Amino acid sequence: MNTKILLSFFCLIFLLLGCGAKQEPKTIYIVRHAEKLLNVDDPTLNVAGTVRAKKLGQIMSDKEIVHVFSTNTIRTKATVQPVIDQSGLEIEFYDPKNHDDLVKELKNRKGNMLVVGHSNTVHHLANYFVGKSDPYPELTDIEYNFIFVVSLNPNGTSRVERKVYRDF
Repeated sequence: MNTKILLSFFCLIFLLLGCGAKQEPKTIYIVRHAEKLLNVDDPTLNVAGTVRAKKLGQIMSDKEIVHVFSTNTIRTKATVQPVIDQSGLEIEFYDPKNHDDLVKELKNRKGNMLVVGHSNTVHHLANYFVGKSDPYPELTDIEYNFIFVVSLNPNGTSRVERKVYRDF
């Protein structure tokens, strides 16, 4: 083969490899459902929870959310309802016992997302993205105030910050 053709061929290969699938930059907001009524199977939100859900809607109003994921419980759906009402998006349900599939979906989707889960699941989801940082512990029964902000960068790295509602 001619040297120029061979060189062109290798340049083309390197160019194609360099154009491989890169992570699109995006932000994933992960929250626990808002405060709920106690001692009820699949409870709804209490008064404080309704106020927190409205606050979440206000916080998310300028975050350019294009996907909303929730478990299929009354309290998680009620927590995201203000976001749904103002955005016109639909809730996409996920199985809280299968975070691997959800994480794969979050990485593949384009745009910013909101995920609502439970005290014993949101830390697992956030920990998928912490890398070598210390993992986050499970939330206690009385912790409703945290918003995990996951920033996914084009180079495949991610950063997780645990904020509280008043930070926004």
